[in-house]
Amino acid sequence: MKKGAKTKRAPDMLEEYDFSRGVRGKCAKRYAQGTNVVLLAPDVAEFFPDSESVNAALRALVGIARKRVKKTQQ
Repeated sequence: MKKGAKTKRAPDMLEEYDFSRGVRGKCAKRYAQGTNVVLLAPDVAEFFPDSESVNAALRALVGIARKRVKKTQQ
């Protein structure tokens, strides 16, 4: 981009914000090490309004799976 060129700003970005020397993804690798992000398929995601409902469903499934494993080990 040419020096002094105007760029289109998002409505909530103020003139004082200057990202001209920013580095894209500078901390992304370090951030990703401490996270466990899982993307749901759109057809599955429509049944879960938030992360709490996904976690509740997965905990229920884990509980069922544990009971089945115990029964098969007996």
